[in-house]
Amino acid sequence: MSAPRVGGPVQRLSQPEQKAVAGPVEPDRRIGAIFIDGGPLHVCTGSVLHSAAGNLIITAAHCLAGASLITFVPGFAGDAAPGPADVWKADAVYLDPRWTNGKDPHADYAVARVSNDSGAAVESRVGLALTLGVTPPPGSRVTVLGYPAGVGGSPIGCQAATSVTDTGFPALACEGLVDGTSGAPWVSGTTVVGLIGGLERGGCAANMSYSAPFDAQTAELLARAEAGGPGDPIPNDLQDAC
Repeated sequence: MSAPRVGGPVQRLSQPEQKAVAGPVEPDRRIGAIFIDGGPLHVCTGSVLHSAAGNLIITAAHCLAGASLITFVPGFAGDAAPGPADVWKADAVYLDPRWTNGKDPHADYAVARVSNDSGAAVESRVGLALTLGVTPPPGSRVTVLGYPAGVGGSPIGCQAATSVTDTGFPALACEGLVDGTSGAPWVSGTTVVGLIGGLERGGCAANMSYSAPFDAQTAELLARAEAGGPGDPIPNDLQDAC
């Protein structure tokens, strides 16, 4: 989420909500903090996607609005500034045409090709990366790990069962997934099946998060990123969804 999470319309859900609360967790090297334009403040969360070249990450498209420099630090933790060996810079960003043309929340995800001064692929540094999957059926349990916005700090996590809104967005009832957790992956096993984003840019209320649906179009975006062609321009105007 990149905006305060208060208010917003009520969405009808397919499954009864079960109370879950996010809390501090150990870092996961496959998941990291995203920094924009060289500042010390991390504003969103991303995760490493498995690919042939080992150089792709996924996050929410709305996280990158207006960014000229995007960096990713996997397994970020603590208050010390990360060293060059721990920072990966986005060389190209791939967006679904529905997002670039109209900021459709059904396409609020982005895949970025990243590189490091050492020349190492990010996947080789973090070990087994996450694979891309599709939205699971309502009632599926997922784990979410993300970084509250700030300077320094450590991740928070939550486990809960998914539901779906009457407008087709995957939903997750978990208290405390605050600003900065936008882009945090919804993980089932070793598969990313969603991320915080989509409806209301991930949710206006602190106890409910959403994802864009993961489907064939998400897989097509990953395939385009793996092909290594030029990236897409990043829209720089983004209204507050709340």
